[in-house]
Amino acid sequence: MSIVVLTVGGSDSGGGAGIQADLKTFSILGLHGTCAITAITAQNTLGVQGVFPVGIDALKAQLNSITDDFRIAFAKTGMLHSAEIVMAVADHFHRVGIPFVLDPVIEAEAGGRLLRPEAVLALKEHLIPLSRVVTPNIFEAEALTGIHVSDMDSASRAAQKILDLGTRAVIVKGGHLDCTDLVHSDEETVRIPGKRMAGGNHGVGCTYSAALTSFLALGCTLPEAAKNAKEFAANAVANSMNVGKGAGPVNQAASLCQEVQRLRALLSR
Repeated sequence: MSIVVLTVGGSDSGGGAGIQADLKTFSILGLHGTCAITAITAQNTLGVQGVFPVGIDALKAQLNSITDDFRIAFAKTGMLHSAEIVMAVADHFHRVGIPFVLDPVIEAEAGGRLLRPEAVLALKEHLIPLSRVVTPNIFEAEALTGIHVSDMDSASRAAQKILDLGTRAVIVKGGHLDCTDLVHSDEETVRIPGKRMAGGNHGVGCTYSAALTSFLALGCTLPEAAKNAKEFAANAVANSMNVGKGAGPVNQAASLCQEVQRLRALLSR
């Protein structure tokens, strides 16, 4: 039976991040993706020009429709925008018991606030305690903890403070430092090194968390899933799409395209 996963987040009209990035990632990794849209953004590679949240009843209807029919192996949250949306998602996930990755999306890579300031407290009090893993970048880690993250020591302190909120694990992404990710839980602390890839980065955070969700749904341990997701996201950045006038969107299909090219080369011999 096919594995079904769920993303709860915002729609990116430019197709580079949000729900669009998540569904592309799920599909490339061989899973069936479902979605509940929290907000519609007017967005492109230059930034976010407008955010239009869906009504709470519409969000609840989407979530109920999905979980009434599908067996969700794992879920992820992205852009939640408001405290009311955070509370609705927390209530549903608590009720149905879905394991999920929480990507604390606060601002878009291309620019633009996506989470209202008052929603940060709701996230900390109601959704983080339910999550399996939280995946902040260094700026999101600082917003959640008040700790300025500038190295592995401060990343570790921030990760522990987020862990103390009730989640089972934290991954502080190091893309804005030396590209080393810190995976931290009560059981273990693992560093996953990487290297900076040249290319557009629009949607890289969404792609990483969607890939992490996928690999966890496929049965990987957290360190394995984190390593695989990091490699998937890095390859997507290295093969980003040259479209638009700003930060180019990452290319989730890069690995598939590379495999097709390899097979074509073999067949042409």
